[in-house]
Amino acid sequence: MGKVLAVCISEKKGTQKQNVHEAEFIEDWGIKNDAHAGKWHRQVSLLSADKIRAFRERGAEVEDGAFGENLVVEGIDFARLSLGTRFYCNDVVLELTQVGKECHHGCAIFQKMGDCIMPREGVFTRVIKGGTIREGDELTYDL
Repeated sequence: MGKVLAVCISEKKGTQKQNVHEAEFIEDWGIKNDAHAGKWHRQVSLLSADKIRAFRERGAEVEDGAFGENLVVEGIDFARLSLGTRFYCNDVVLELTQVGKECHHGCAIFQKMGDCIMPREGVFTRVIKGGTIREGDELTYDL
């Protein structure tokens, strides 16, 4: 079981996501007003708060959303989960479709730190059922 610490979106691709504190998740689309929403397998990205915290301890000055993550969640190590895992938060159901992604070494975090955690720690999901997620909500999952 995890706790949602941030809900982030960006209105344009290639820009850092900003914490909007709550958002509407649309079935088979993604998050309303997020540039990465669409009919594909990477509608919503999740990243563990513990991994972000550890990266900050290495000297990175990053805000929630800096890695392009939509949800920052405490208490779940996403990179250890299998494809097909389902996440539940209020009415929202997300299905894990991809673990990690190729890093385009031009990102500001990689340029400054020589590393970025999203390519190996971030996960991507599609929205199976829509609804609203807010900071502080509980996120659970099954295998």
